[in-house]
Amino acid sequence: MLGKYDIIVVGGGHAGAEAAAAAANLGSNVLLITMNLTAIAEMSCNPAMGGVAKGQIVREIDALGGYSGIITDKTMIQFRMLNKSKGPAMWSPRAQSDRWLFSKEWRLELEKIPNLDFREDMVIRILTKDGRVIGVETSMGLEIFAGAVILTNGTFLNGIIYVGEKSFGGGRIGDKPSVGLTENLNSMGFESARLKTGTPVRIDGRSIDYSRLEEQKGDQVPGKFSFIDTPKLENQKSCWVAYTNKKVHDLLRTGFDRSPMFIGRIKGTGPRYCPSIEDKIDRFSHKDRHQLFVEPEGWDTVEVYLNGFSSSLPEDIQCKALVLIEGFENARIFRPGYAIEYDYFPPTQLKYTMETRLVEHLYFAGQINGTTGYEEAAAQGIMAGINANRKLNGLSDFILSRSDAYIGVLIDDLITKGVDEPYRMFTSRAEYRILLRQDNADLRLTPKGYEIGLASKERMMRVEDKRNRIDRLIEFIKKKSTLPEEINKYLTDRGTDKIKEKQKISNILLRPQVEIGGLIEAIPGFNEFLRKRNEFDKEVIEEAEIQLKYDRYISKEREVANKLSKMEDLKLPENFDYHKLPALSYEAREKLNRLQPNTIGHASRISGVSPADISVLLVYLGR
Repeated sequence: MLGKYDIIVVGGGHAGAEAAAAAANLGSNVLLITMNLTAIAEMSCNPAMGGVAKGQIVREIDALGGYSGIITDKTMIQFRMLNKSKGPAMWSPRAQSDRWLFSKEWRLELEKIPNLDFREDMVIRILTKDGRVIGVETSMGLEIFAGAVILTNGTFLNGIIYVGEKSFGGGRIGDKPSVGLTENLNSMGFESARLKTGTPVRIDGRSIDYSRLEEQKGDQVPGKFSFIDTPKLENQKSCWVAYTNKKVHDLLRTGFDRSPMFIGRIKGTGPRYCPSIEDKIDRFSHKDRHQLFVEPEGWDTVEVYLNGFSSSLPEDIQCKALVLIEGFENARIFRPGYAIEYDYFPPTQLKYTMETRLVEHLYFAGQINGTTGYEEAAAQGIMAGINANRKLNGLSDFILSRSDAYIGVLIDDLITKGVDEPYRMFTSRAEYRILLRQDNADLRLTPKGYEIGLASKERMMRVEDKRNRIDRLIEFIKKKSTLPEEINKYLTDRGTDKIKEKQKISNILLRPQVEIGGLIEAIPGFNEFLRKRNEFDKEVIEEAEIQLKYDRYISKEREVANKLSKMEDLKLPENFDYHKLPALSYEAREKLNRLQPNTIGHASRISGVSPADISVLLVYLGR
């Protein structure tokens, strides 16, 4: 007999794992219900974490006290910092992971949490009373009661898998779909729609001729995601780059008349920024080739993931096209690519806490909200877990703003703009990306995580120590000067003007051609100071350089953010009837009534709410 829980988390993917861990670590008694306990946080698509903007999210989750960064560090087989040729606001960590080890480590970490229980079952109905959730009903006929429920169903809600003209139910290949829950939520008044995603063939790596591919090695000095002491990557596996060609494209086109996407069997919208190979050659017909990434699935397996070759075409077409790629002439596949169509619930039905507007104490997180990607799902999961725990304990909402974190950008975009295609995070979505860098996620968010009780005291002490060391190094660089005879050779080698008299190191560091590593080597006093103090590691030196080099830009962006936040945080009344304000446009009244924004900032980002409408609201608020 199962007792009553504080929180039930439905779904064991990336969102569910982070939600369950956060809520349980904050003290809630949590039950995680998933249809397959051997697939906790499974990497259903590519075996990688991070990437452009996504890497920032993983580091933010870690800074708050989540697990995604820790698990990635324990299981990665390659690490690369993307966009290093650009400014630090664009630097994005990415890791290839061992797919099986990743899922195993997640489960082991979750099992260490004493007040977290597990059950392998399917939830078919949400139990409510007086507009408030009270538990769930499972396919085994059990009614399990709880104070809050977090739904993280991924692509499983009425999931249908397509391979050419074949289709069958499934949340991913080999797993059955979740049936009944969408209809139950619809009957309660929730709106749902359909989206589509896909995955490529998995290939036997022994059948690939790697000598004909471009090798893509990891960073010479690999980094990591977590800010705590996780294992350093000593050895790395290479990825490889291949290309399609005109013959491949022509062969793929012969299967278009059997493609579920082109003949209209799939109704859901697919991801704009990760299209299938058939979609790419249709939309970009002028291109003779497309880049493909050959990614190993783990340390000890020959299975390979062909990133960029996602397809729902018939299996025979996929196989015939695959062997026309250079290096793949003898390729054997483990399983074909497929598309999956599934239900999601437009996230405009949520509050900033991830709680639904319609049913109190019911939370949605992950792909159920129309997002795509492990990182976006995990971010929503940790926020839902935190807020479910806090609401049950009578504590204030935990909300991150757009100037606090990429997680804040993600949730604000979902709540205010909704989605009509799978949402993916990019650095371009963040207007404060100079503030929201991957390198300072701990400085930004660990104090917040510590304040709510999720980040440990040890983690907080590490951040305070790091901040103090950065400040000491910055102080030295601002005070220390260098002479022409010490620095001019380095400056000439870097293609920048010599100095004629003594100058502060901080002034020279502002030059775009100059890097702190070169200054350390060139200036004897600088090198001696670092060696003598022995407290400035690579992370501290890099952070000090960024803060000094980009101080003017960082200060300006923070000033803008502070000004806007004064308006951003102006509260709007709850459950207000905006039809009472006839000066608002008709569209604004309709959307404001439906979405019920809680602040002026939220209202300003709703599509159809104009600056004139915001002025009306400010007048109403007495501003």
